[in-house]
Amino acid sequence: MVDSASLLAVLPELILTAGGLVLMLVAAFGGDGSARVVNWLSVITLAIAGLALSCSLAHGPDAFDGLYRADAFSVFAKALIYGAAAAAILLAPRFFSVDGAPRPEYPVLILFAAIGMGMMVSAGDMLTLYVGLEMNSLASYVLASFMRQDERSSEAGLKYFVLGSLASGILLYGISLLYGFTGSTGFDGIAVALGDGVSKGELFGLVFVLAGLAFKISAVPFHMWTPDVYEGAPTPVTTFFASAPKVAAMGLTVRVAIEALGPAGLDWQQIVIFVALASILFGAVAAIGQTNIKRLMAYSSINNVGFALIGLAAGTPAGVAGTMSYMAIYVLMTIGAFACILQMRDADGKPIETITSLAGLSQSRKGLAAALAIFMFSMAGIPPLFGFWAKFLVFDAAVAAGLTALAAFGIAASVIGAFYYLKIIKTMYFDEPTVAYEAKGGPVENIVLTACAVVIVLGYLLNPVLDQASAAAAASLF
Repeated sequence: MVDSASLLAVLPELILTAGGLVLMLVAAFGGDGSARVVNWLSVITLAIAGLALSCSLAHGPDAFDGLYRADAFSVFAKALIYGAAAAAILLAPRFFSVDGAPRPEYPVLILFAAIGMGMMVSAGDMLTLYVGLEMNSLASYVLASFMRQDERSSEAGLKYFVLGSLASGILLYGISLLYGFTGSTGFDGIAVALGDGVSKGELFGLVFVLAGLAFKISAVPFHMWTPDVYEGAPTPVTTFFASAPKVAAMGLTVRVAIEALGPAGLDWQQIVIFVALASILFGAVAAIGQTNIKRLMAYSSINNVGFALIGLAAGTPAGVAGTMSYMAIYVLMTIGAFACILQMRDADGKPIETITSLAGLSQSRKGLAAALAIFMFSMAGIPPLFGFWAKFLVFDAAVAAGLTALAAFGIAASVIGAFYYLKIIKTMYFDEPTVAYEAKGGPVENIVLTACAVVIVLGYLLNPVLDQASAAAAASLF
């Protein structure tokens, strides 16, 4: 039933929809000359949608007869999604202006992707889940191949589309199995049916659903698209892929596991533990030999997804809270790191992506080298930076849930992962200078990376706020 209360619950999505449609018309009539205006209006639209989250939360947990959830969990995830999407828009103009005028379609596509991501984390039904996921995916396929004149970008878009379609098919097949054996597509109905025992048909459906979702979070063994897409897509698009959709997919996975598949916890917990272990180990080992910094960040994202899944494997409110806190800190580290990568340009302003080009950066660009070092140390989990706290939360939740061996493995694998992060710092501070980058970075890039670096360094001051918000988000699922 559609009523005013339900419409109030989806107010953020309505704002983004209206803003996206209007700005699409502005882009169509204004041409490339409207790119700057469309960029800033898109950021303002995301900010207004973020403010509307309080109205969404005030409505109550369910809307549209349970198809949509407007709870603390969705609000927490959407706040991260909208913030990351806004950062990806702000960081883009200087990159795209190197090869011509910036394109106004870019921020519009991100707005439409944000609508889909919002539906993903608010889904209360498998059909809502699928519609939101596909809306995000369709915009993402276009974004990956946004620079049509670049062969790498076109190849990235094609690979993402083919493998994404395969994953969507696997997910849809899993949904159909769950519907066939439980008689419901609603999360509550599926949970009730699984509470009577998990049949073989339901187990197969559960496996297929988790496999489809594992692709979206780029977890092993469904990670194969990530390095190629991250390397081939334009760097601002890679920034977006590594942050907002990652939060949306992880939020969706957590909601499905806890709300829909909760009674089958012993079954999906084994799958999540395997995926977490494989992602941590593979992401750490495969990144060691990388020479392209965007490919390295792709394997880093796989590694970080594994750590975040440790919290989900615990299956407790503390574990879910740890996972969401991890994603919040991960988004800050990722956006900051990519803001630094966007400043890797030669004297002509052309992007440089090789790790060896960072040699001697501490001498030519001291501020940039210091900021990138902060993000690398934080991703490695070195205290007292905020990245250490993210790992501590998920390990603590795993130990409290009796998964001490899993936490121990994660701690040991952190040492392997630290190697390639420290290799970048060693290159910047101890290798002989090679290519000199541009003397100055863009003002927006500098503001974004400085803000992220300050939060990463002083993040422990925000612990009370972050812990309270993530705990409230987790409690709304139980």
